[in-house]
Amino acid sequence: MTCYLTNGKHLLFYQSFGTVLLLLSLAAPLALGLGFLGALAKRSAMIGVRQLGQVYVAMVRGIPDIVFFLFVPLMIDQGLEIVRHLTLCPEVTAPIFQGNDFVVCEAAKIPLSSASPWVHSLYGFVLALTAFAIVFGAFAANTLDGALSSVPQAQLETARAYGMRPSQVFWRIQLPQMWSYALPGLANLWQILIKATPLLFLLGIEDIVYWARELGGMKGNRFDYPHPDWRLWYFSALLVFYLGMTWGSEKIFARIQARLAVGQATLAGKGAGV
Repeated sequence: MTCYLTNGKHLLFYQSFGTVLLLLSLAAPLALGLGFLGALAKRSAMIGVRQLGQVYVAMVRGIPDIVFFLFVPLMIDQGLEIVRHLTLCPEVTAPIFQGNDFVVCEAAKIPLSSASPWVHSLYGFVLALTAFAIVFGAFAANTLDGALSSVPQAQLETARAYGMRPSQVFWRIQLPQMWSYALPGLANLWQILIKATPLLFLLGIEDIVYWARELGGMKGNRFDYPHPDWRLWYFSALLVFYLGMTWGSEKIFARIQARLAVGQATLAGKGAGV
């Protein structure tokens, strides 16, 4: 059993946990950044920018996540290859879309067929990361927009009465207090992001779900380590992993919420003895 659990495929299985953690560590700040920009766009005084922010939030929130996760990587991949095809292969006059086929010249493909396997893996990961950031950025934008509106208007009016410019009111008064109202929604969004990581499997990335199914499935005598269907045990390990992630996240967000509530005009802030 020791030899079985330390063979090459199991080492890749263990590494795939790092892939999931890397996705979470990168997707969360990217989604938060896009969400912040989307919230500012929704509140912009410029009608064009405001409508753009509203369309972004409404479109992404109104489309099933799995559809968007499959659409965004394909759209970006084909868009880049079309641009490269028109730039690098102007002599090719054949149409790119030939029925159900998408045909570009060899030099336009991303990555190139001669690229190392790790380049293909990295490219797929970046496309998946982009999809996660766009989707969860829209949800974060809606959460942040609501949190900005929840800051007591009396405090904003007082700041303006003291002569603060609108930008000073936003950065010094509204934004610091907004996080106390936004954190519960962002915490829920983080939990949803954790649960969405198995979608990497649908995007062709060898994540923990891929390896759990691959290693746990029944293996006959032609394999080095034949065994019956062990998927229950492998997916039980994933269950423990995800439960541990969500439980630990709840504890961390509870401590952050308690710290942010100090001094705020909320029930949590009053309970902190302020």
